[in-house]
Amino acid sequence: MNNVNYDREMEKILSAYKKTGEKPTLLLHACCAPCSSACLERIKDFFDITVYYYNPNIDGTYEYEKRLKEQDRLCKTFGVKLIAETFNPEEFYAAAKGFEDAPEGGARCERCFYLRLKKTAEKAKEKGYGYFATTLTLSPLKNAALLNEIGARVSAETGVKWLPSDFKKRGGYQRSIELSGEYGLYRQNYCGCVFSKNKNPNF
Repeated sequence: MNNVNYDREMEKILSAYKKTGEKPTLLLHACCAPCSSACLERIKDFFDITVYYYNPNIDGTYEYEKRLKEQDRLCKTFGVKLIAETFNPEEFYAAAKGFEDAPEGGARCERCFYLRLKKTAEKAKEKGYGYFATTLTLSPLKNAALLNEIGARVSAETGVKWLPSDFKKRGGYQRSIELSGEYGLYRQNYCGCVFSKNKNPNF
């Protein structure tokens, strides 16, 4: 069983950079603006951040563009750069093939996490960023240990440093709700993919 406190691991890294005054570059994969809000607030003083919006799992162009518009608005509010990939759902469907009926949080989600984190690390390497990370660990519904394990694996594969995190710790998720209200952000009520959407008839 993984008992690593990833929030504490991140704080060690932040504390070290606070002492040196160095501000390394970070490519932060973002699933949506609400999750980004609390994550950016927590680490923006320690890194030169660019948000990376890559989410081929989202169900449909309308939803993708709606979330991207909110992400862009939030990035401008926080004064951080944004890189957005063209929506290509076929990348997600290829990764999820054979796992369409897997339970939420299971093998399909694991493959989706790997797809998005690998693409983030590759983009970080291409653009010369020092670190990559994801806002996904903010959600109480996401397995932070699994995300960090995948992040570490991708880091080994690409040579880009992974910033460990568990952004839900220390009231992170609640803070995202507060900031969403403060900035009037659109908060979706499902993860993003058609499979998660179909699991709940209220979506």
